[in-house]
Amino acid sequence: MPLPKPKGTESRKDFMQRCMSDSVTVSEFPNTDQRLAVCSKQYRDKYEEVNLESYNDYPASASNNAKKAIKYKEENGSSCGTKVGWTRARQLADKKKISRDTIARMASFKRHQQHKDVPYTEGCGGIMWDAWGGASGIEWAIKKLKQIDKK
Repeated sequence: MPLPKPKGTESRKDFMQRCMSDSVTVSEFPNTDQRLAVCSKQYRDKYEEVNLESYNDYPASASNNAKKAIKYKEENGSSCGTKVGWTRARQLADKKKISRDTIARMASFKRHQQHKDVPYTEGCGGIMWDAWGGASGIEWAIKKLKQIDKK
């Protein structure tokens, strides 16, 4: 009989409780440590299956925002942002595929929205907002993350 698999958006905790007490799992793996390892692998395999996919269907405006930020930095210099932020800008500018984890980081960048209108010459808010795709990129990431997680 097959081992249990995570359901939809089932949390790790909920899955582990279900898997550890599953009659098939208990009979095939009576040792608790071994059963824990098997259940953990079942959960990890499902999570990695989703994370292996990558996407580049973000809007052209997200790429254009990233290109604008990169161009400004190249022409004027900038100490704003992190290596991760500028890597993201390059990925978006080059229309590279990005993973679910990267999309989640983009979506979480929404927390910086209050700084999006800071001119490039006056601070880091505007340039980094654009580097991460601007409003169109962030909104796409939020929607895409929900779509991916429904699978």
